[in-house]
Amino acid sequence: MRVAVTALLTALLFWSSTAQADPKQIAVLQGLDKVTARTSTFEVAIDQPIDFGALRIRVRHCDKTPPEERPEATAFVEIDELRPGQDQKVLFTGWMFASSPGLHAVEHAVYDVWLLDCKDPS
Repeated sequence: MRVAVTALLTALLFWSSTAQADPKQIAVLQGLDKVTARTSTFEVAIDQPIDFGALRIRVRHCDKTPPEERPEATAFVEIDELRPGQDQKVLFTGWMFASSPGLHAVEHAVYDVWLLDCKDPS
């Protein structure tokens, strides 16, 4: 029991001492139009929606680990489908991870969208 408690406290101390991810202002996303087989890389500012084909993409949060940590960029993304004459349809709301693009992918018949990076304006 004492060993388990010591191990738990050590793990918590190590975990709490690691560097926090830095919030960034821009998410770098890549999109694939499956019909034309063209990929597009685009930058999305936080809370500024952009349109990619029939999709409206809004990034709510984007952060990146510091250089001394394992590289990882994460973003909270909302993606709606724009349909003429109809209301927007929510396709995706959730976290995307640059290191695992297939983990939380957008499921759409025509488009794929994934996170590449998070950065600040240059």
